[in-house]
Amino acid sequence: MHARSGSRVQEAANGGSGKARGKTYPAVLGKCPTGIRGLDELTSGGLPRGRPTLVCGGAGCGKTLLAVEFLVRGATQFAEPGVLVVFEETAQDVTRNVASLGFDLDDLVRRKLLRID
Repeated sequence: MHARSGSRVQEAANGGSGKARGKTYPAVLGKCPTGIRGLDELTSGGLPRGRPTLVCGGAGCGKTLLAVEFLVRGATQFAEPGVLVVFEETAQDVTRNVASLGFDLDDLVRRKLLRID
């Protein structure tokens, strides 16, 4: 498909907006870099900024690990504090589990860059 002048494809390429069902939408979503190697490339710059992202999967697939790494990278690389809410593990269990990966959650909690509830 070629972009024609005045088409929605051309507008999107130029950073304009388009219309769908009478509603105007931005052509490009702002992205929030995760700092996670490979993930930012796969998602074209990170997760959508200002929008919730739902991570689904079965037990043991890595949902908690993704959340912890996202929060650790946000705190250490971007100085953004975060909150981790866990339902089936204690804060101590999560902290102990990710310590082997080099993540010092206790330090981030002490520096008020992370809260685990």
